[in-house]
Amino acid sequence: MKKKPFTYKKSGVNINAADKFVNFISKISSKKRGNKKFNNIGGFGSISGLPKNIKKPKIVACTDGVGTKIEIANLLNKFDTIGIDLVAMSVNDLIVQGAKPILFLDYISINKIDLKKLKSILKGIIRGCEIANCELVGGETAEMPDTYEKGKFDIAGFAVGIVEGNKILNKKKIKNGDLILAVPSAGIHSNGYSLIRQILKEKKINIKKNTFLKKQLIKPTKIYVNEILNLTDNNLINGCANITGGGLADNIKRVIPDNLSAKINLRNIRTLKIFSWLKQKNISDKEMLKTFNCGVGFCLIIDPRNLEKVKKYFSNNFKPYLIGKIIKGKNKVELNAKINWN
Repeated sequence: MKKKPFTYKKSGVNINAADKFVNFISKISSKKRGNKKFNNIGGFGSISGLPKNIKKPKIVACTDGVGTKIEIANLLNKFDTIGIDLVAMSVNDLIVQGAKPILFLDYISINKIDLKKLKSILKGIIRGCEIANCELVGGETAEMPDTYEKGKFDIAGFAVGIVEGNKILNKKKIKNGDLILAVPSAGIHSNGYSLIRQILKEKKINIKKNTFLKKQLIKPTKIYVNEILNLTDNNLINGCANITGGGLADNIKRVIPDNLSAKINLRNIRTLKIFSWLKQKNISDKEMLKTFNCGVGFCLIIDPRNLEKVKKYFSNNFKPYLIGKIIKGKNKVELNAKINWN
């Protein structure tokens, strides 16, 4: 009996399905781009032009993923917002240095090509790029049987931004007496989901039957690009921090000079209902503040004279408010008072 030949498809990799997805990306990307000069979706590399009138341009690059929030997407079979999270996790880092995001690439690795799922993920990525005012210029989709279990996948994002040399936000601009403002988060964003999933498992909570959790746990990360770039264009901030893994203390510490410290009044933080819910599940204050943003998605460090001007650039749901100040000290963050979880 003649043995059937080995094929890549039989091993679990369907190149035809991957090609169909690339064609889908190319078409939807072309519609968003219009008739722009460069469009290399499906090529070996993407060519993009640099914005004009940038003096002494500096390139800033970031990469990140969304962690185990993808497991919540899998559980709810909802994939149209996880791409927004992916874009947010990189572009919110870019703007910390004052950079304008100009392009984004994605990497999707999956057990088996599922066109419906991949198209849904991609629509979220494109929506995130629209909010951040940058272009999706390419990416990679890898079908990896055995590496991932059935139905499992992972995504990563890569963003590139540009900033004028004299407009880079760096530690040198932060001064003693500057104010620290909290910009509200949209919710959990994309950090702490391994802990959340452990709680759901041990407490045997079915989020499909819990309207509140179903909405909160998949809610996409807030993208702060437009607000922060408006502030930097008008020289209204001295520094800022994206509050992700590590919480307030770790992320603020990264952006302040070695000869200064930050003093935060935790009582001023306006927590959200989802964090109150988490706190009730036997998590210490220290663990909450280290793992989650606790309602503060981004922090601004500003001259006190600019306080009212800064607030005008934010919608009501994301109006920044005072939580602390910069003081003399050796690069530490003091967390004072006790946070109110109610």
